[in-house]
Amino acid sequence: MTTVGFLCSRVRKDEKLLLNELRDCGGVEVERIDPRDASFGADGVRGIETNPEELDVVVDRAMSYSRGLYAARYFESYGVPVVNTSEVASTCGDKVETSLALDENGVRTPETRVAFTPDSALETVESLGYPVVVKPVVGSWARLLAKVNDRDAAEAVFEHKKVLGSYEHSVFYVQNFVEKPGRDIRVAVVGGEAVAAMYRESDDWITNAARGAETTDCEVDDELRGVALDAAGAVGCGERGVVGVDVMEDGDDLTVHEVNHSLEFKALTEASDVNVAAHYADHVLEVAE
Repeated sequence: MTTVGFLCSRVRKDEKLLLNELRDCGGVEVERIDPRDASFGADGVRGIETNPEELDVVVDRAMSYSRGLYAARYFESYGVPVVNTSEVASTCGDKVETSLALDENGVRTPETRVAFTPDSALETVESLGYPVVVKPVVGSWARLLAKVNDRDAAEAVFEHKKVLGSYEHSVFYVQNFVEKPGRDIRVAVVGGEAVAAMYRESDDWITNAARGAETTDCEVDDELRGVALDAAGAVGCGERGVVGVDVMEDGDDLTVHEVNHSLEFKALTEASDVNVAAHYADHVLEVAE
């Protein structure tokens, strides 16, 4: 019997698909672990039914980046493998770390600069040239992104970030704006394989399925496969792990602008007609072995 710890606070359609695939596998027992109900320490976890040493693998599907990251780190300290590892989560969950990892491994990504005050951020934007994209260093679903077209807009955005005052808003993460053809590409990489891809098309410059972009199947050719696997490897997800790689068509080149460690795959499954959850579940069980 393989015992899978399923770390999640909210069961969305993605989690339902994955849970069903895991439960349909013979000889598998799944325990859902809600991080809101658990506490972690050197002596183990309180608030869960199964002792950590009895778990063969943990799947991190926590919606909260910090909860998932720290829970994964504790499970690893107990000797339990986690999909994805805390190292992958730490890199992907922080856009600065992601940019550094991609750049250090030779993966093409938009020109990115990081500043720490509104004044230096403004100077950075002026040096890059308009338009630019300003992003929070931690966040998902395209929240709090801003396309900045001129100096007045830049000053307003940086003033707003200064007033917000949190740690993340004291880091000014600025990228060169890529003139993509009204779409980008999401590739699912599972256990070192690019198993499916989709286009996300929108009249808006943000082409995100969660923001209403239209999704259609995308062929995973050799070029796209190579870029996606290189990006996954750069963040520590080589032969082990599950990530979503977001790619933009930049002229004749492909540019990676994000790698997601908590892959949302329901739209990808519908667009590509590939059972991404089945690939995901199979890989989890491979890690458990």
